[in-house]
Amino acid sequence: MTLHQDTPDLEAKASATVREHWKAFLLKGILLVMLGLIAMVVPRLASLVMTVFLGWMFLISGLAGLAQSFWARRTPGFWWSLLSALLAIVAGVVLLAQPVRGALTITIVVAAYFLAEGVATIMYALEHRRELSGRWNWMLVAGLMDILIAAIVIASVPETAVKTLGLLVGINLLFGGTMLIGIARAARDA
Repeated sequence: MTLHQDTPDLEAKASATVREHWKAFLLKGILLVMLGLIAMVVPRLASLVMTVFLGWMFLISGLAGLAQSFWARRTPGFWWSLLSALLAIVAGVVLLAQPVRGALTITIVVAAYFLAEGVATIMYALEHRRELSGRWNWMLVAGLMDILIAAIVIASVPETAVKTLGLLVGINLLFGGTMLIGIARAARDA
C-alpha cells in the first residue's frame, strides 16, 4: 500500500482518537485559556518570566552539552558540539543578565514563529477540512489569529517589546486553548 491509500485509514484513526480522548483536549484547552488570561493581565511579568525561563534553559542545556562534548571528545564533530554548547551558555547568561533586552530579541523571534505557525495551521486546516468537519474552522481561526499577532508585534517593536512578549504568549495560549476546547466539544458531539 502507498501512503495515499493509507490516508483515509489514518484520518479515521486520528478522528477516533480525538473522540475517545475529548476530555483531555478539553482539560488542556481550559488550562491554556487560564494561563493565557494570566499572561494577558500581567504581560510585563509574563515577558520577564519567559525570558528568564529561556535563559535558564539555554544555560542548563549549554552546560549539559559542554559536559557531553568533553565526555565524548574523541567522537567526530567534537568542535561543533563544543561550539554549540558554548553558544547556548552565552545565550543563557545574556538572557539572565539582561532580561529586558532579551525580551526584545525574543519578541522578534516569537513574531517570526507566530507567522510560521499561523501559515502552517491554516494550511493544515484547509488540507483536512473534509476529515475535520466541525473542527477545521477552529484551526483556521487560530492560524489567522497567529498571523494577526505576528503583524501586531512587528509593528510595535521596539517600543512595547517587554509587554508585547507576555501579551502575545497570553493571546496565543488563549486562542490555542479555545481551539482545543472547540475541538473537544466537536469530538464529544460527534
